[in-house]
Amino acid sequence: MILIGENIHIISKKVREALENKNENFVKNLIKIQQNLDTIDLNIGPARGKLDNIFEWLIPMCEGKNISFDSTNFEAIIHALSIVKNPAECFINSTSKESEKLAALTDAAAKYNCNLIALALDECGIPKSADNRLEIIFEIYEKCMEKGLSSEKLFFDPLILPIKADQSQAIEALSTIRMIKESFEPKVKTIIGLSNISNGIPTQYRSIVNRTFGVLAYGAGLDAAIIDAKDEELIRIFKMLEENSPQSQIDKLYLNLSEMIKSFGELEDIKFDKNDPQQQNIIKTAAVLLNREVYSDSFAQV
Repeated sequence: MILIGENIHIISKKVREALENKNENFVKNLIKIQQNLDTIDLNIGPARGKLDNIFEWLIPMCEGKNISFDSTNFEAIIHALSIVKNPAECFINSTSKESEKLAALTDAAAKYNCNLIALALDECGIPKSADNRLEIIFEIYEKCMEKGLSSEKLFFDPLILPIKADQSQAIEALSTIRMIKESFEPKVKTIIGLSNISNGIPTQYRSIVNRTFGVLAYGAGLDAAIIDAKDEELIRIFKMLEENSPQSQIDKLYLNLSEMIKSFGELEDIKFDKNDPQQQNIIKTAAVLLNREVYSDSFAQV
């Protein structure tokens, strides 16, 4: 399981200001927070104006870490790959089906032998169904094969929508992950921006939603996730799932939920301690994510 830190992201006003003002201490602290992850995502948006050439400033501070170059400006990504020391270990984040971007970024991925994240997205937006998302992914995959890209370096993102916006899309994303893992030979990889699932919900519930969806996605075949590096429990849970090493009844519940998705089981068959409020909340969260119960801002209250 590859874990990528999301903590340098210009959607945060403080992060944007730090990047625009080249606040080295602030940025180095964010990098330090993510040292226990495999890769650091540098999300710098359009990389224009005050953020022009910001990758050049950031790359030396990430020495020793793999980088996910995340920008809507694909020319900035390509330039960054030309100057980083370990391009083959880095990620392009990301391409869609849009023809100009797809052509440029598949060329770059081929040139530098780097990992490529591709979104289930075309000019019409994000499809509602897993089947339609898979159609887009197949078309992107064909273009990648034409360029000679390695399947093992392709990471397809089904795109996670917030449950508060449309909770039915959580299960569509899980279905898309499973279908991607079943549809390609040689195998390709899957990735999600995990925190998207909890955008907009009350802060106190975001962690349980992120953790529970991460467990379900792991069961569906997830290979990588872009996550909040400050959530150390989430990182521990992913490691526990990989090692199949539960240390508590909560861990066993998470393992059972992951196995349920993997084996096409039913939530109703999951055994848990109904007298334990934490286990109750995990089951309630899973029920919302699987569209078995209607989301509300107080869904996790016992």
